[in-house]
Amino acid sequence: MKTIVIGLGNPILGDDGVGWRVAEEVNRLIADSDKPSAIGHQPSAIRPPPSAIEVDCFSLGGLSLMERLTGYERVILIDAIFTGQRPIGSVTTFPLNELPNLSAGHSTAAHDTSLRTALDVGRSMDIPLPEEDQVTIVAIEAENVYDFSEKLSPPVEAAVPLAVAKVMELLNK
Repeated sequence: MKTIVIGLGNPILGDDGVGWRVAEEVNRLIADSDKPSAIGHQPSAIRPPPSAIEVDCFSLGGLSLMERLTGYERVILIDAIFTGQRPIGSVTTFPLNELPNLSAGHSTAAHDTSLRTALDVGRSMDIPLPEEDQVTIVAIEAENVYDFSEKLSPPVEAAVPLAVAKVMELLNK
């Protein structure tokens, strides 16, 4: 199954860059997955094979994001989210159709449409896109997403390894 992992956000807007950070770490782990470790242990296998997985970072939502998903059967989107219902740094996963607020994060924009609507439009035009149930969101609860900074807040920084582990778990399903 051809899979794409996309870190969403903006790496110069504080916690909004967490999606990129997680995606970069996932990409490093995938690249290292078929290399033996320095102490001679064989790395754990990743399913699907690394050649079937692409990792990218993206700052746009809606129609632009839909175009980026063309030709993939499975998608994992990583993004900062603010629900106010969980502690900052909490990591949650859910299918796209359960996104709590379609105007939150980078799956939509004020001058665009939601990703769900964009996927429906693309499918109506026979663009090869993943089914909605094959799009999974890995969300990291964040609050400081508008401050100019290349650093994540401490609770969001601490969540990066948890989010990476969740993405790797999803890849191995």
